[in-house]
Parts: sequence; structure tokens; C-alpha cells
Amino acid sequence: MSEKKMNSSRRGHLKSLMLAIAKDLLEKEAADLITEKAAFIAENCPAPVLSGGLPELQEMLKKLAQTIDKVDEDRYDAEAKVKKTDKEIEDLKMKVVEIQGIKKPALKKVRMSADAMLAALLGTKHKASMDFRANLKEVKKEVKEEAADAVGDWRKNVDEQAGMDGRKKKFQG
Repeated sequence: MSEKKMNSSRRGHLKSLMLAIAKDLLEKEAADLITEKAAFIAENCPAPVLSGGLPELQEMLKKLAQTIDKVDEDRYDAEAKVKKTDKEIEDLKMKVVEIQGIKKPALKKVRMSADAMLAALLGTKHKASMDFRANLKEVKKEVKEEAADAVGDWRKNVDEQAGMDGRKKKFQG
């Protein structure tokens, strides 16, 4: 059985329903958060008694200042512990990397022409062409035949090269 595709109007309707449900859930969550906050404050922060005179208010303010100092010290200690632990974790991660070593990925064999390699190395700005066969010297077969004749009659070659005339021919020819 093939499933039918949903048309755009149905998809839009379902999307709007999901968004409405999500909006209601977010509003409920925000209201729950407000009630939790009010309950926490009522439990941990009793209402101040302002019926006394000035010395009682000053005493209450001193107690509040001491409580604030204690909370700040606890917060600072907790932050210091977290930073120390984070640093230890980073050090341990570095040690693990050092112990394992950096693994090199297996390289794939790529077939490239010389022109493609030059283009990759030099970039697209340089239009260098590397035709290796064009740079090779051509060897003529006639030269090889002359060398074969030279080997055949060595006495004639020795007589020709004797004296200054023979040495000049050797360097000119």
C-alpha cells in the first residue's frame, strides 16, 4: 500500500495546530515557573518583620549582609571548582590525543594529468602547460647509422683525427 502525500492545506492546518499546542504548553510552563518561584521565595525568604525600631532593622540588615556574603563565597567556590575541573578535563583530553597520536587518514589514489596537477598547485591565475613530450629531444636515426659506420673502419678514423686538422673536425662535426 502506498501512502498518499499530504496536500499543502492539510499540512498547513496541522502545522497551525501544532503551533497552538506548543504555545499553550509554553504558557503553562511559564505559569508553573512563576508559581515555583513564589513557593521557593515564601519557603526560603520569610517576610521581614518591620514592627521593631531602628536597632532591630540594623541587626536584620547585618544578618542579610552576612547571608549575602556567605552565598557569594559559596558561589565563588563552586565556580572555582568548575573551572579547575574543566581545566583537568582539557588536560586529560590533550594527554589522550598525545597518547593516541594523530591518525593520518588513508589517502586515496587520484589520477591527474600533469596539467591538472599544475593547475591545482598554481591555482587558476597561472596558465602553465606541461607537455613533457614536447620538451624531449628528438633522436634521428641517421645519426645512429653514421655511428655504426664509424665503428666499422677504425683505422680510417684514427688517420683522419691525427694532427690538428683531425681535432678540428672532431669538435666541429
